[in-house]
Amino acid sequence: MSESKSNKEEFRVSGEELLAKVKEIIREGNVRRLIIKDKDGKTMVEIPLTVGVVGIVLAPVLAAVGAIAALVTECTILVERTDAK
Repeated sequence: MSESKSNKEEFRVSGEELLAKVKEIIREGNVRRLIIKDKDGKTMVEIPLTVGVVGIVLAPVLAAVGAIAALVTECTILVERTDAK
């Protein structure tokens, strides 16, 4: 029986770097959820990701992240990862 444990990471990025960083995080894999917050700490979007999310399913998510990047100057990305034990 395998147990899953979650780890959380936090990245501060500028609006210009947001989309590139989100793509990089998704490519790394084992991401359960992404939360993007503005510089005041208010949650702007919470994106649940599951194993096997690829290509066409990510297009709307990346479009939304791109729109957020155009609106913010600074934000925080919270990443929840799963580590199978």
